[in-house]
Amino acid sequence: MKTLTNYAGSENTATKVAKQIAEKYGKEEVKKYDPLKNCRTFRDWIKNGYKVKRGETSIKSYIILKFKDSKNQEQTRLKTIHLFYIKQVELIKK
Repeated sequence: MKTLTNYAGSENTATKVAKQIAEKYGKEEVKKYDPLKNCRTFRDWIKNGYKVKRGETSIKSYIILKFKDSKNQEQTRLKTIHLFYIKQVELIKK
């Protein structure tokens, strides 16, 4: 893989994703899970030369967005992100 993901290191996020991987592929597969390399967004996989296999459903996770509102007060929001594990993608043929 060319680049690392933008995973920020949240243990809570990694645990939730690992749980979904275990449900889908079994507990042994969780040992191979690396949030910096093999669990990415749809666009990130494409950017790295892969495509999501037909019929695959995403692994759902969340990120916290911090921003300033129109009154210059700091706000936070939870945003759902959709990830795909390496077993859900295939190399794009050239």
